[in-house]
Amino acid sequence: MSMNWSMCHELDVRLWGLTSRERLERMLKRIGTYDLLSDVRNIPQENSVLLMRGDFIFDERVLRNLSKEKNVILKIESATGPIPVAAHVNASVALSVFEGMQAGRFAEASNLRTVTLEDLSGSFSNELRKADIPYVLPIREDNREALEQHLFSGSYKGVTDFVTKFWWPVPAQWATRLCTLAGISPNQVTSLSLGLVIAAGILFSYGYFFAGLALGWVMTFLDTVDGKLARVTVTSTKWGNIFDHGIDLIHPPLWYLACGVGLMSYSPLLLGLTLEMTCLAIVLGYIFGRIVEGIFQWWLGGFVIFCWKPFDSYFRLITARRNPNMIFLTGSALIGRPDLGLEAVAIWTVLSTVILLGRLAMAALEKSMKGSLSSWLAEIDTVNGRDSLAVRVFTNPPATIK
Repeated sequence: MSMNWSMCHELDVRLWGLTSRERLERMLKRIGTYDLLSDVRNIPQENSVLLMRGDFIFDERVLRNLSKEKNVILKIESATGPIPVAAHVNASVALSVFEGMQAGRFAEASNLRTVTLEDLSGSFSNELRKADIPYVLPIREDNREALEQHLFSGSYKGVTDFVTKFWWPVPAQWATRLCTLAGISPNQVTSLSLGLVIAAGILFSYGYFFAGLALGWVMTFLDTVDGKLARVTVTSTKWGNIFDHGIDLIHPPLWYLACGVGLMSYSPLLLGLTLEMTCLAIVLGYIFGRIVEGIFQWWLGGFVIFCWKPFDSYFRLITARRNPNMIFLTGSALIGRPDLGLEAVAIWTVLSTVILLGRLAMAALEKSMKGSLSSWLAEIDTVNGRDSLAVRVFTNPPATIK
C-alpha cells in the first residue's frame, strides 16, 4: 500500500518563489509521498491519500506526522469556526472528505477522527536546535510578506553563535531574496563558500591577514545564507547537508593552522608559547570539543549538548567556534598583533573544551540518577513562558498571522 496526495483551493500566491502546489510537492517528496492525484476518485482502493487545502501553508512537521496517522482530519480555528485543512484517509472515504474540505465542512464517517495541531507535533526540533510551535497559516496576497518573514525566521537555528544569531539575520534575508530571484541554488552558494575557504586559507598562510579575514567573513555570511535558502525553498538534500556541514567541520582548524604558517617569522606570542604549541592546543582542543559533543548527542542525550540546559544554550553563543574566534583574529589584526589573536583562539578553545567536558560529566551523572536526559527547549511553554529571558532569546514567538 502506498500514499497519494491531492489538494483543493489552489492559489498562485508565491512564497519565496514557490506556489502552494510547488511547496507541497517538495515537502511531500521529502516524506515519501510522490504521486499527485488530479481526481481523488482515481485513487487505488488499497492506497491512502493525503488531502490538503492549497490556500494554507503547512509546517512540514505537521504533514510528516499526519502521514503516520490514518483516517484523521486536521482542523484549525478560523473566523467562522473550525474548518478542515488537511486529512489522511483511506480510499473508501477520500471523496467525501475531499468534497467536505472544498466546502469548508467536516465529512461524516464513523471511522474518522478530528485532530488539532497540538495532537500532531511537538515544538522541539533537534535539527534546528529550537522550540517553535508547529503552524498551519492561511495564504493570501495581503499577508504574503508576513508569511515569508515567518518562513525565514523559522529557518534559523534557535541555538547558535551570537554572530549568526544577532548580526546576520537582516542581511541574510536580503541575500536569500536575491538568490531566490536569481535562481541560485543552496549548493551553488555552498560551493562559493568552499572557494572562499580555500582562498582565505592561502592568504592566511602567506601572512595576508586582512585580505584573508575579509574573505573569511564573507564565507561565514554565505554559510548562513545557504541553509536559509535551502529551507525557505524546500530544497534541502542529504548531499547538500553533508557538503555544508562537512566544510563547517573541517575548515576552522585548517584556517588556524594557515594563520600559524603565516606567523612563522613573527615575534614570540604574549605568553611565550611557541607557535607549534599554540597551533597544537587549538587543533586538539577543537577535536576534543567535537568529540564531547558527539558523545553527548549519540550516547547520552540524543540531542545537541547546547540544548540541554539554558546555560548550555547561552554558552553556545560564545563558545570557541569559527565565528567567535574570527572576532579574536579580526581584533588582533586591527591592532597590528595578529599573533595575539591566534593565541586568544588557543586559550578560548582549551577553556571551551574544559567547560564542555565538565558539562558532559554533569550530564552523565544526571542520566545515571534519572535514567534519561531531556532538553529544556522540549519542556518550556513558548506561548506563556515569554517572561523568561532564555525563552525570548532562543525561541520565536508564536505566529500571529491571520
